[in-house]
Amino acid sequence: MTTPGSSASSDVRSIEGRIAEELGVRERQVKAAVELLDGGSTVPFIARYRKEATEMLDDAQLRTLEERLRYLRELEERRTAILDSVREQGKLTEELEARIRTAETKARLEDVYLPFKPKRRTKAQIAREAGLEPLAEGLLADPTVDPLAAAAAFVDADKGVADPQAALDGARSILTEKFSEDADLIGELRERMWGRGRLAAKVKEGKEEAGAKFADYFDFAEPFTELPSHRVLAMLRGEKEDVLDLVLEPEEATDGPSSYEGIVASRFGIADRGRPGDKWLKDTVRWAWRTRILVHLGIDLRLRLRTAAEDEAVNVFAANLRDLLLAAPAGTRATLGLDPGFRTGVKVAVIDATGKVVATDVIHPHVPANRWDEAIAKLARLAKEHAVELIAIGNGTASRETDKLAGELIAKHPELKLTKVMVSEAGASVYSASAFASQELPDMDVSLRGAVSIARRLQDPLAELVKIDPKSIGVGQYQHDLSEVKLSRSLDAVVEDCVNGVGVDVNTASAPLLARVSGITSGLAENIVAHRDANGPFTSRTELKKVSRLGPKAYEQCAGFLRIRGGSDPLDASSVHPEAYPVVRRMVKTAGREVAGLIGNTSVLRSLKPADFVDETFGLPTVSDILRELEKPGRDPRPAFKTATFKEGVEKISDLSSGMVLEGVVTNVAAFGAFVDVGVHQDGLVHVSAMSKTFVRDPRDVVKPGDIVKVKVLDVDIPRKRISLTLRLDDEAAAQGAPQRERGGKPPRQRQQRSGGAGGGKGRGPAAPAPSNGAMADALRRAGLA
Repeated sequence: MTTPGSSASSDVRSIEGRIAEELGVRERQVKAAVELLDGGSTVPFIARYRKEATEMLDDAQLRTLEERLRYLRELEERRTAILDSVREQGKLTEELEARIRTAETKARLEDVYLPFKPKRRTKAQIAREAGLEPLAEGLLADPTVDPLAAAAAFVDADKGVADPQAALDGARSILTEKFSEDADLIGELRERMWGRGRLAAKVKEGKEEAGAKFADYFDFAEPFTELPSHRVLAMLRGEKEDVLDLVLEPEEATDGPSSYEGIVASRFGIADRGRPGDKWLKDTVRWAWRTRILVHLGIDLRLRLRTAAEDEAVNVFAANLRDLLLAAPAGTRATLGLDPGFRTGVKVAVIDATGKVVATDVIHPHVPANRWDEAIAKLARLAKEHAVELIAIGNGTASRETDKLAGELIAKHPELKLTKVMVSEAGASVYSASAFASQELPDMDVSLRGAVSIARRLQDPLAELVKIDPKSIGVGQYQHDLSEVKLSRSLDAVVEDCVNGVGVDVNTASAPLLARVSGITSGLAENIVAHRDANGPFTSRTELKKVSRLGPKAYEQCAGFLRIRGGSDPLDASSVHPEAYPVVRRMVKTAGREVAGLIGNTSVLRSLKPADFVDETFGLPTVSDILRELEKPGRDPRPAFKTATFKEGVEKISDLSSGMVLEGVVTNVAAFGAFVDVGVHQDGLVHVSAMSKTFVRDPRDVVKPGDIVKVKVLDVDIPRKRISLTLRLDDEAAAQGAPQRERGGKPPRQRQQRSGGAGGGKGRGPAAPAPSNGAMADALRRAGLA
């Protein structure tokens, strides 16, 4: 990337040097990674197969590097545009150029550029054209001059200056612009307001009932630096829905003049010493602060709050998505999928061990049909006929009733040895109506495709969920309030990392799954499937080179992540990259065994010394990886499959009582706690303060989606459909846990003051957000928070 007036190399070095400093690594590591990324390599490929080049940068470091590289390059592009603009205006001095070149953030760069940024004709510009700049500068330089007397000399009706007061008004406009465009001053005031200011919310008159879900924010104020992302997003949504008025307060209200005005005055040597011009100058400072500077800072800090909240929410979404994608697979076991429903019946799909649909049906065990016994008979017949081992039950409407049906099926037919599992159906309806579902299941009714998806996501969550847009899986908070580009980029990176971390069987993978493999585009994935359909299963990785449009670069990027089981070369079923096969051949020669005899032979492999196989191409990290992979080839990094058992007789919220200890499944994790499904259609909330006896900064440090946990019921609010749970089983029921202590052992101070609205009291959890699509919204709804 080049910048006028500087060499490309100097710009690149500065970017790489900054990233290296931020990551705490060497600049040469960053340079190597940047060269690989620019050359078309993906993060999974670099992290796994180019460890020598980057000196062991891991995937997390590389993702951060990639994001910072994007930001800093955008910064350089903006810097170039600004330099060109100021140069064209003939105003680019050496000092100004130095300030522009040393600006390290986009905000600082825009502060420096503000006085030179082309803008609509302002009052200050009109005043300058009227010849009032000498008056403004003269009054600022010499407060001993009487403003009104000095202004009399600038009265000129032809220039629009009718009288001395008009001249002073023009001078004030010029100084106001001068004060508000001082980059150093604005930067100082912005940081001061960020550190001392707070966001305040008030309910709009008459909106108490309609906006009850935002009751926690009807009379609320909290410092900017202490606001968690979910509160910021909740208040912004409340404002968007015309329920809340938000005000960014620079500091606690005081009776005297603002301390910010004092800083502005001090910056320009303004002080009240009883001189003729002092009062006018102080009034000008007050005017500048209230009409320009505070407005400007408010816009900046609102953006800063939103950006920080978005970043945190995106991180939460990405982390939850990662956990969901890497959930334990049930594996190659015949599965019966049930998509629950009342009036329309329960949709049934049976898939074999490979995920192929072998039977479908619709049963009507619930109201209004109530054909319970008939439904059990049908399910028993299907289970026996197709040797079904697992029953996957969608967790939507009628799920608990359908779970009861499955329980009775298991009780009446123990010989079938069935196991039932509740499965998140988030996104199943999106898949059912998708173009890919129509292509994959062309002759199947849309309503039945959901049952197929539910069954398949129990067998292999990753393989099934990649068929759905990550945003439709919805394991985030306030996802519809987030930047589309930022969210998509983050979620796509998560999916890419998960798919490549697990590896893909090229002979069974769907096109959407293949499209997430390093180096494979959607079109190329379709070509791989078409080649497989036309020519039969791939027997070796080298056959991939015969696929249309799969060139050398794509082969390099994807080959190590694609598995061929039972092929001509046993290494093709491992994560050893074909480029490293010569290293394995040398190991085979040293061990005196065939490849098949070396794979999985722990004693022989551990007798080999990695250093003996290092050469100019492959260093110790890669050789060590190869030996580990040969010991357990194609190992799946996901956890072992296990299921939760819901308590018998607890089927609806009214069956719960304080003090009950239940087993449940974590459905979602947010910044304020975790949602747990205990089998009553209504997720309970374990607030962050009830997760551990010690301070919990991030709920994900304690639980993750899919975890099976034991919880105690603290409180049940049936009218509001809220269930309060705790992971601390010795907590007393019907009472919230002890206040969580912040760092340093101090109890958290109450941050909310409300005059009314649902919930009442101080210091309660987050306000209930408005409903949105996806699993998080479903969890909020099921927890009674929406």
